[in-house]
Amino acid sequence: MEHAQEDEACLEQTQKYHVERPIYNQELLYDFFSPFVLYKYLTFFFLLSIFSCSSKKAKSHLYSFIPILKWLPRYPVKEYLLGDIISGISTGVMQLPQGLAYALLAAVPPVFGLYSSFYPVFLYTFFGTSKHISIGTFAVISMMVGGVAVRVVPDEMVSMDYNSTNVTDMLASRDAKRVQVAVTLALLSGIIQLCLGLLRFGFVAIYLTEPLVRGFTTAAAVHVFTSQLKYLLGVKTNRYSGPLSVVYSIAAVLSEITTTNVASLIVGLTCIVMLLIGKEINLRFKKKLPVPIPMEIIVVIIGTGVSAGMNLTDSYGVDVVGNIPKGLRAPKFPEIRLIPTIFVDAVAIAIVGFSMAVSMAKIFALKHGYTIDGNQELIALGICNSVGSFFQSFPVTCSMSRSLVQESTGGKTQIAGTLSSIMVLLVIVAIGYLFEPLPQTVLAAIVMVNLKGMFKQFGDVAYFWRISRIELAIWVVAFVASLFLGLDYGLLTAVTFAMITVIYRTQSPQYRILGQIPDTDIYCDVEEYEEVKEHPGIKIFQANTSLYFANSESYMSALKKKVSKANSFMSCLPVNGQFTSVDDSVQDRSPDELEYFMEPKTNVHSLILDFTPVNFVDSVGAKTLKSIIKEYKEVGVCVYIAGCSGPVMNELTRLNFFENTVTRDLLFHSIHDAVLNEKKFCPTPKLAPPLQNAFSKITHNC
Repeated sequence: MEHAQEDEACLEQTQKYHVERPIYNQELLYDFFSPFVLYKYLTFFFLLSIFSCSSKKAKSHLYSFIPILKWLPRYPVKEYLLGDIISGISTGVMQLPQGLAYALLAAVPPVFGLYSSFYPVFLYTFFGTSKHISIGTFAVISMMVGGVAVRVVPDEMVSMDYNSTNVTDMLASRDAKRVQVAVTLALLSGIIQLCLGLLRFGFVAIYLTEPLVRGFTTAAAVHVFTSQLKYLLGVKTNRYSGPLSVVYSIAAVLSEITTTNVASLIVGLTCIVMLLIGKEINLRFKKKLPVPIPMEIIVVIIGTGVSAGMNLTDSYGVDVVGNIPKGLRAPKFPEIRLIPTIFVDAVAIAIVGFSMAVSMAKIFALKHGYTIDGNQELIALGICNSVGSFFQSFPVTCSMSRSLVQESTGGKTQIAGTLSSIMVLLVIVAIGYLFEPLPQTVLAAIVMVNLKGMFKQFGDVAYFWRISRIELAIWVVAFVASLFLGLDYGLLTAVTFAMITVIYRTQSPQYRILGQIPDTDIYCDVEEYEEVKEHPGIKIFQANTSLYFANSESYMSALKKKVSKANSFMSCLPVNGQFTSVDDSVQDRSPDELEYFMEPKTNVHSLILDFTPVNFVDSVGAKTLKSIIKEYKEVGVCVYIAGCSGPVMNELTRLNFFENTVTRDLLFHSIHDAVLNEKKFCPTPKLAPPLQNAFSKITHNC
């Protein structure tokens, strides 16, 4: 009793609103507000704006295409410059070792990782809209590039085609051909991204849902890890691509495990321990350290020094980076003849690369209170990859680890990115040769340790198990398919499965009968709230899905079932002329008999379909809707549609839904409009005398 009084007192204290207006159906709205006239004017002005041009509009388009023209003149030097310098140096010292390491993943010589860490990073400063992401080499994209390069130019092909017995020349020939594949991939993926951006197709990233991307990148991390085992152990094995490549790689390493280079293993494990300790220190003392400890460049310097001082190559047979040409290469046009062979792979790389970049950019934009343009990000990435390909760069995207460093060390704009690219440039033109003794096992250690964050994504299984089994299924399919079918076919399989889950959800929606919260215009599920009451003779049906060919039959079936179940005559059913409880009658009736006796023929005079959740209706859905209206009309039940949105109204009009017996008078602006209309014009019908007697018997026996 006390709780009830408290609830009533609380309701009295809440704010209230009172609205008095006519009951609107769609016909009245059209008569009063003439939307089509307004639409004509809007169309005229829209077309006029498209085909007109002014200096202001041209300037706006220029600023949109080259964002640096807008923000650089307003750059607050005193506030931002110091933070950008510190951030640029911190990111640059990560960019250098990662560029060298990820080149191994891309199956090209390490120097091409440096080229990919300079040109695209510099170009993004001019065309990107994110202030914090770090463009450059990234493990997943590099792995995808390497898989294509190895598939197109396998080790067997080079050894068969090359007549010389000089192993060095054979490897140089193989690497040159793989560089051509990687560079052409950059050109093609860049053109695809550029075209998608110009056509305003930035929304394609939404089809790569979070569970899909996380499952895919976790599988990619396993691929990357297995590909680096050969460098860590110092064994000689071929590199595999395609379905089951991860299995073949592990099997090849295990078959050569007895030839492990102990010196290479010791150096690699030492670097892994140092990197893990450094990352742990950076994490624990994040607030106290002015900048993160650059452990990657430290292990590169130490590894290079130890290798050169102890002559690890000649003394212990440790593989090193080798020749790093000094200076930049002259521009060169990629191999166009390779495009048909790698087109599908380029599409996958373009979409995955954009998805990685835009997701990270959105995180930082939300955190720091600015906006990014998804379409412009596509254009920026497209320019970075396509233009960079002429200078021997392979495909790039945003790096998560470097982006976090660039943001956490005080970076405010892409000036930080420019400074990091300049640091890489200095290495290329001046001191690159100093890193020639760097052991490849050190680079493998850097790659492996940077996978730590991706391997933590295995915890997603427990998380998605708790919140959504469907999203868990997407994660598992993306992981398993990408692991065993390869990253390209795995991604295609995962996207297909994700689309199937969307279809499944639209075919398995929730159906509800709604009732009114007394003295309000709020309608809720009658099975969820005790206080919700139904209006006598009126049933309100809601399905949280659109109405189209795939779910039209289930919609009609659920409608009949829900309305029949909600029918008050189900409380007691006639069995052999006697009225008994529903439990007793159900036991004695077949499903066909139950369906017959559950038909709402007497006490329901109006049926309202809540179309508020409906986003679209196709021709099959429109025919189903007409069929529902016709069938219920034949048994004396009027069907109305409430909450129909403008786009759905336009679709129904285009599908010739409104003709003959179906008019716009059947459509109401809201459920409450439809209910008030029915209560005013269709009061609850009185039952015929025989039915009145039957109803009194039902009430008495129940």
